[in-house]
Amino acid sequence: MSDFPNMKDYGKCRRVVLYGNPVLRTVAQPITEFNQHLERLIQDLLITMIKKDGVGLAANQIGVPSAIFALNPQACNLDQPPLCIINPEIVATEGKVEEEEGCLSLPDIYEIVPRPEFVRIRGFTAEGRPLEMEGSGLLARALVHEIDHLRGILFIDHISELRRQLLASKLKQLEEMERQFCE
Repeated sequence: MSDFPNMKDYGKCRRVVLYGNPVLRTVAQPITEFNQHLERLIQDLLITMIKKDGVGLAANQIGVPSAIFALNPQACNLDQPPLCIINPEIVATEGKVEEEEGCLSLPDIYEIVPRPEFVRIRGFTAEGRPLEMEGSGLLARALVHEIDHLRGILFIDHISELRRQLLASKLKQLEEMERQFCE
């Protein structure tokens, strides 16, 4: 983890919940306190995202319905270390582009999803400072994807009913795997 100066030694890699876990459909609660509990959650999100090779990871995906997500700008070819964004909200979007998208909570499922070509968001840093971030391409896709997670929305919600029907058996397998993890 020495490549990432904002990552501490005490975080741990957590299990990423799979499709079917109700927390993925839960609207995340805003974070109101910056304390040690949040610091640990931040480190866990960062470490889990890096170890799972994700572009981003919402807290819901590790079973915590709080309004925070981790983002790895380096996965979007930006020279910035991974960070967490707290209480994010989209303030502007432009354009639309359709690209293939996947999700750590829906492994091995990739679908073409329409997303804004450009997005501007605001939120707070791990230190509680206001943050504004904007991006296009994969960064815009990742920002909107993670904010969707915090609203209980999955990328497959943006595909056609026919595509979802074609995925039905894979989704059922994921639900069964998640159910077995939770027993």
